[in-house]
Amino acid sequence: MYSICKKELRQFFSGLTGYIAIILFLVVNGLFLFVLKDSNIFDFGYASLDKFFELAPWILLFLLPALTMRSLSDEFKGGTFEILKTKPITLVQIVLGKYFAILVILLFVILPTLVYIIAIKALSTQGGIDGGGILGSYIGLFFLGAVFAAISLCCSGFTNNAVVAFLISVFGCIILYFGFNALSKLPLFENGVDYYVEMLGIDFHYSSISRGVFDSRDVVYFFSMIFLFLLVTVKTLSKK
Repeated sequence: MYSICKKELRQFFSGLTGYIAIILFLVVNGLFLFVLKDSNIFDFGYASLDKFFELAPWILLFLLPALTMRSLSDEFKGGTFEILKTKPITLVQIVLGKYFAILVILLFVILPTLVYIIAIKALSTQGGIDGGGILGSYIGLFFLGAVFAAISLCCSGFTNNAVVAFLISVFGCIILYFGFNALSKLPLFENGVDYYVEMLGIDFHYSSISRGVFDSRDVVYFFSMIFLFLLVTVKTLSKK
């Protein structure tokens, strides 16, 4: 598993792909937070990273499928998956090795944004920020990215076409992130049912943690989603 993870990371950072992904994430967030009208924190008037944690999930929703779409599809296309199967390594180890590599990349993408905390603290008139709320939001953002990564890896195992894998991944992430929230607003789900429908979506649990409310039910939800999609990935590979 470690060798798979190491190979994925070496491949990711051997070219410009990894660095471009990190730079793009920082640039896009920086533009919305500090430059663009009606979305920057100067117009918002409060020393808060709420705008960042509202925007970041939508960027990760496209970024992680783009980074993950080749993880398994290229193995099928290049015929290297058959070589992997001849090695003394199980399908579970292959999937976990690739998944942990994506999580490490996710950390490299998120960690540079800690500079935003320094900037917000410097802009604060009282020199203080809600540290607990920001910590909870970062934990929620990592869990959110981890679920997107599991979805994207699962979709990459369905096809040997990286573009198709990307499109399926984005669609799946959108449905699970925002779809249940939109579905819960239908008249069909009134009289309290809408709450339980909304609970099925990722956004409900991400918003809960982002408010600084660390509920074990949210953690169980995220781990269950990750486990489910990794299990589907293993089952898909076993049929190849």
